[in-house]
Amino acid sequence: MIGLPDGTPIYLCTEPVDFRKGFDGLTGIVTTSLDKSVTDGSLFLFVNRKRDRIKALWWETGGLTLWYRRLEQGTVELPTSQCEQAHVTIDSVELAMWIAGVSLKSAKTRRKRMKVA
Repeated sequence: MIGLPDGTPIYLCTEPVDFRKGFDGLTGIVTTSLDKSVTDGSLFLFVNRKRDRIKALWWETGGLTLWYRRLEQGTVELPTSQCEQAHVTIDSVELAMWIAGVSLKSAKTRRKRMKVA
């Protein structure tokens, strides 16, 4: 699992990407399609057309980092957006579930109960 600082914004591109793209091609998608800056400290996620591969682009001090994950079985689910957005924002918990293959549509967040002393 990727160790990200707390509160790191995570953007998942909702359109499949040509995985022949490297640093420069993915940076171009971030700036033009997602209208974001690649150097703002956010994590950007991309999937291929078959949805069996994931690329993650992240700016660290001194340069860009590119992660690549190939799923041995199955595919990842792309969220469907009612307003046809180019990306969705997820948090680190949703990222872990998404990579593990958990459907984000069916995942439910329970409210935490506070103990009264």
